[in-house]
Amino acid sequence: MSSIEVNGKSYETDEEGYLVNLAEWNEEVGGYLAQTENVTMTDQHWEVINFLRDYYNEFQIAPAVRVLTKAIGKKLGPEKGTSQYLYDLFPYGPAKQACKIAGLPKPTGCV
Repeated sequence: MSSIEVNGKSYETDEEGYLVNLAEWNEEVGGYLAQTENVTMTDQHWEVINFLRDYYNEFQIAPAVRVLTKAIGKKLGPEKGTSQYLYDLFPYGPAKQACKIAGLPKPTGCV
């Protein structure tokens, strides 16, 4: 196992950099993980991150990109529920990259 350090506290991660203990996530950890992914967080990024965390809390699963796109469109509006919008925010894969920043497990089906 690996770990990251944010503000003097160590957080355990798996070999791909996903948090092991989801309960340890906070916005500072999310911001740090975003930096490691070369993502500059904006309100739009945080909106997707918070959506993902709520989704995970409700369904206990990280959504694959198609499910994520559809669910975001329902909740945040059709202009945000497109693959293009999500890839603009998270260029290395909206589900995979956003879930990592959100402190969630890698979605099933992501390579």
